[in-house]
Amino acid sequence: MTQALKPQRRKPVAEQMPAKSLENHEYLKLDKQLCFALYSALNRVTRLYRPELTAMGITYPQYIALLSLWEKSPQTVGELGIALDLDSGTLTPLLKRMERQGLITRQRDTKDQRRVLIALTSEGKALRARAIEMVEAMACNAVLPVPELIELRDRIQKFTATLDTAANDVTGHG
Repeated sequence: MTQALKPQRRKPVAEQMPAKSLENHEYLKLDKQLCFALYSALNRVTRLYRPELTAMGITYPQYIALLSLWEKSPQTVGELGIALDLDSGTLTPLLKRMERQGLITRQRDTKDQRRVLIALTSEGKALRARAIEMVEAMACNAVLPVPELIELRDRIQKFTATLDTAANDVTGHG
């Protein structure tokens, strides 16, 4: 990698924080933690979705798996894991439950027996219409205007990509 393409290193966090914050260890307070703000927001969003998802007979992890499968079905377990950012140890039990519920099928790829293909059943496809209604209702009840929600989503996706890059730099992967 040439010098011009290398990402610039930022100053250490301690050098970017106000002196008062460092002296009083303000940055260690729970309400100052970005990780806790993201965690709290995720919990609240999940709680907002829960009644609707429960009425649909699915959990939030099943919902995000369905979102990916509504975009592309069939897809391999590996592709779904990448899309959902889940490892196979988390994804496999989730998919087994969805199969027992009749939402998906799992079968070996005839071209490559090592791969398992996940496809929606008619029941899984039918939930899409209810999900559309749910998302539209949530958008109508949103505390922030839709353009701000879209901007927030985009910023979180950018932040996530930055974290992936940083993790790859630290681990040497990527």
